[in-house]
Amino acid sequence: MEKTAEKTVITVVGKDTVGIIAKVCTYLAEHSINVLDISQTIVQDFFNMMMIVDLSGSTVPFGQCAADLEEIGKGIGVTIHCQKEEIFDMMHRI
Repeated sequence: MEKTAEKTVITVVGKDTVGIIAKVCTYLAEHSINVLDISQTIVQDFFNMMMIVDLSGSTVPFGQCAADLEEIGKGIGVTIHCQKEEIFDMMHRI
């Protein structure tokens, strides 16, 4: 039986520095979290990335993933926020 996707929106915002994408993606890969879509931009030294990931095969629960990524962000000077897709959709509905 195939698992249903557990889509999560991850946003990363802060001053641009070397290794932001690498740190985030390394964590995701180490915990079997699949990146479904990714967009990143840099505007005048400010980094912004939005990812859609699938946690259905993850080795960690959503709450731990969110807390771990928040700590990684603090370590590299950016803000990382995780939100389940359905909550994100509800918050941004017109």
